[in-house]
Amino acid sequence: MIKMIMHGCNGKMGQVITNICKEDPEIEIVAGIDPYNGVQNEYPVFADIAECKLDADVVVDFAAASAVDALLDYCVARKMPVVLCTTGLSEEQIARVETVSREIPVLKSANMSLGINMLLDLLQKAASILAPAGFDMEIVEKHHNQKVDAPSGTALALADSINEALENAYAYQYDRTQERKKREKYEIGIQAVRGGSIVGEHEVIFAGMDEVIEFKHTAYSKAIFGKGAVEAAKFLAGRCAGRYEMSDVIAAR
Repeated sequence: MIKMIMHGCNGKMGQVITNICKEDPEIEIVAGIDPYNGVQNEYPVFADIAECKLDADVVVDFAAASAVDALLDYCVARKMPVVLCTTGLSEEQIARVETVSREIPVLKSANMSLGINMLLDLLQKAASILAPAGFDMEIVEKHHNQKVDAPSGTALALADSINEALENAYAYQYDRTQERKKREKYEIGIQAVRGGSIVGEHEVIFAGMDEVIEFKHTAYSKAIFGKGAVEAAKFLAGRCAGRYEMSDVIAAR
């Protein structure tokens, strides 16, 4: 059985993953890390990750960007694989993730769902056909009113996937209200909506002359992200050092 540490165990996603692991005979949470102690768990919880001395095969992270630096220090020191799901990382943190992956296995994904990762591939093909034909590209993402980062990591991943197919020739436009001018040809618009209890909705619009093509993914429950994170943990445990993606998990199934 794979032994796992849940970083951010008392948050919403941490509790979703806790419940998933209870029903999964292949993986067990042996410890949790969270400064908030208002939740009762069946495993020990440490406020500071440095205090956790228990043996484990992998760490799954769904915490805050501010806690990622200490998490990476811990995993490097203990040569422990980490599934990094927290979004909103700074450029410096993203660069450090790449550096750390030379020493330990790191799987980082802005979105853990199978559907989103399939959509990333579909968008590359669509962009390679439609963008040269003059189609404008816009991304609209919607999340609950408690989400801090905007745009979402998933929206940026969708934009990056499109831009990769176009040799990164397009700029990103995040807020049209700041510039009173017509749309540029070589740009990808990204707009964020925050409200209510929306779990996650991402719409990619290809708008041409007299026709519009839309790709849309809607998440109705956080369980899809939690299940993906658990499958990623199973995949990553025992792997060699390196930088892994959710696409690697899917390819290995």
